[in-house]
Parts: sequence; C-alpha cells; structure tokens
Amino acid sequence: MLAQPLGHISYWVPVVIIGIAGAAHQAWSANIFSTIGDMFPKKAIATITGIGGMAGGIGSFLINKGSGLLFDFTQKNWSTVNGQALLEKFPQLNNPDTAESFLKANGAGSIEDFLKHLAASGETVANGINSGYMIIFSICAVAYLIGWVVMKLLVPKYKPITDL
Repeated sequence: MLAQPLGHISYWVPVVIIGIAGAAHQAWSANIFSTIGDMFPKKAIATITGIGGMAGGIGSFLINKGSGLLFDFTQKNWSTVNGQALLEKFPQLNNPDTAESFLKANGAGSIEDFLKHLAASGETVANGINSGYMIIFSICAVAYLIGWVVMKLLVPKYKPITDL
C-alpha cells in the first residue's frame, strides 16, 4: 500500500516495494504448490495443480480486466481540471463518439495526452487514475491475507488425504 504514496521520494521506492511483493508472491505460490503435494496422493497432484492453475488464470484475467475498467473509470470520472470535474468541464468526453473527435481536434490521442496538454498549458490537473492505482494496491495488499484465512478455514489441520 505504500508503493504509490512513497513514489514522490524516488521512482525506485515503488520499484523496490513492488519487487519485494513479487518475491513474496513467489514464496506464497511455492508454498501453495508444496501444500498440494503434502496433502494429496501422487495420483491426484497433477489434477489438483491443474485445477488450481486454471482458477489462478481465470482470477488473473478477472483482476486484470477489472483493473483496466477501474483505471478507465477513475481517469474519466475522478480527474479534475482547475477543481472542476473533467466530464463537467468537457462534456464531449462523455460520449465515446464525440470524445474521439474532440480529442483529435485538440491534438490528443487519448485522455491522458489531453490531460498532459492541459497541464502544460497552465491548467491545474489532478489525474484520477492515481485513485484507481491506490484501490488496486489496497486490494493486492489484503488479497494474500484473505487467501490465507480461506485456506485455514478450508483446511484447519494439515494431514494427508488418503481415501481417494
């Protein structure tokens, strides 16, 4: 959760924090895979690992799709120009058809380019995408705790399953 707020110190601070989080993720996944081998008989390990991998792939797809939608939403709806909501100041951006022609007319290929152009011209711009990143980092910060609690609830005592 500190990756984004500490980014003002140096861009390396979030890089290091996210790198440590990636290493912790790898440690977690290694433990999950070894738990499967410890609990299930040899003939079931590949099946259980495959089911877990498929669930992980579907979960990754959903979190990535959801993150993209969230980033688009926060950039459009939570960005402000001189304290006024972006869509309030430029209602043309509300409709995808008029937004494309409006952005082209203003020499921008995307909303991000448009916001940069406004900032360069002296407008006070607050890009709402930062809020989206904070939401995603917060979700990631608690996801492993939730996963650990679910695992403890489903398997309170680790013992090999022998009756398959």
